Amino acid sequence: MRTLNRGRTVVPGTPDGPADAPTPIRQRRGPSDLVFRGVASGGGLVVLVVMLLVGGFLLVQAQRALDVAGWSFLTEQAWEPDVGAGHFGIAAVLTGTVLIALVAIAFAVPLATGTALYISEYAPRRIRQTLISLVDLMAAVPSVVYGLWGAFLLTGNVVGLARWISTYFGWIPIFAVDGVDPRDPLAPQSVYTASTFIAGMVVAMMVTPVACSIMREVFSQAPAGEREGAFALGATKWGMIRSVVLPFGRGGMIGGTMLGLGRALGETIAVVMIISPVFQIQPHLLQVGGNSVSALIALRYGDATEMGISALFAAGLALFTMTLIVNFFASIIIARSRSGAASEV
Repeated sequence: MRTLNRGRTVVPGTPDGPADAPTPIRQRRGPSDLVFRGVASGGGLVVLVVMLLVGGFLLVQAQRALDVAGWSFLTEQAWEPDVGAGHFGIAAVLTGTVLIALVAIAFAVPLATGTALYISEYAPRRIRQTLISLVDLMAAVPSVVYGLWGAFLLTGNVVGLARWISTYFGWIPIFAVDGVDPRDPLAPQSVYTASTFIAGMVVAMMVTPVACSIMREVFSQAPAGEREGAFALGATKWGMIRSVVLPFGRGGMIGGTMLGLGRALGETIAVVMIISPVFQIQPHLLQVGGNSVSALIALRYGDATEMGISALFAAGLALFTMTLIVNFFASIIIARSRSGAASEV
């Protein structure tokens, strides 16, 4: 742009002309933008307030039991809140909760990843939508149905697998079974039932649809240009998936896994129907017996005394806190590995 200054032409930005300066941009928000911004901000604040109210309510209700038990609440294995201090704690059920969740994730993640890749990359278009609907429908099945399936169908068919694992991998402590020789054909089969292993498998079937849906959505959004570039460089279908789709979907895979882990930690009815509750730390996955925090609350709430109710609220507070911690670290991991942040093409 040129300006006229006393009969001569002056260019902005030169010694004789005015200094260059950025033009301020003023954004004018319409009524719809203001309404959307207000609704979004209000929704976020409501979620935070609800979380704080839930945590505060649990803390208030659990205060009596925590005052009595003290720090032994985290280390005591027995559950006898009416006896007094030192006779109730969540060490056993908290350990069982973590073990069930880890078994569930160990089964669910490979299954969810493979299903998501098949639907997004390999399935014919004419059946893709049907497969998506079936996976989403699995997430809507009530947990009691999975519990019935696990109790009456899965348990009897998994005993052989549990015995085989104990036979060949029993030298690993978590796969050992106390008091039974797995190579003895006359050894009782009941020692392998109602175990953490079977409960984790049932929970895995409930976790898989949730994780699969998230992974599938992320995999399907991998850039078409990078896909075509991989093929142009001579990559096979699997080579393209390994170098483009999986790196792009890393954040979604982590997010789906952590979301599934959060559900696995809090699953109740299916675990109650499968597992045989014991109040001692049970590190052997294949052996009968185990417990979880949610199963403890479901089993003991109906006949609990006032002190017992407070102790159950304390157990719920511990589960609530553990879930928040898991999701907090998951958000950090996802932030450091955003989908599409890296690829090998």
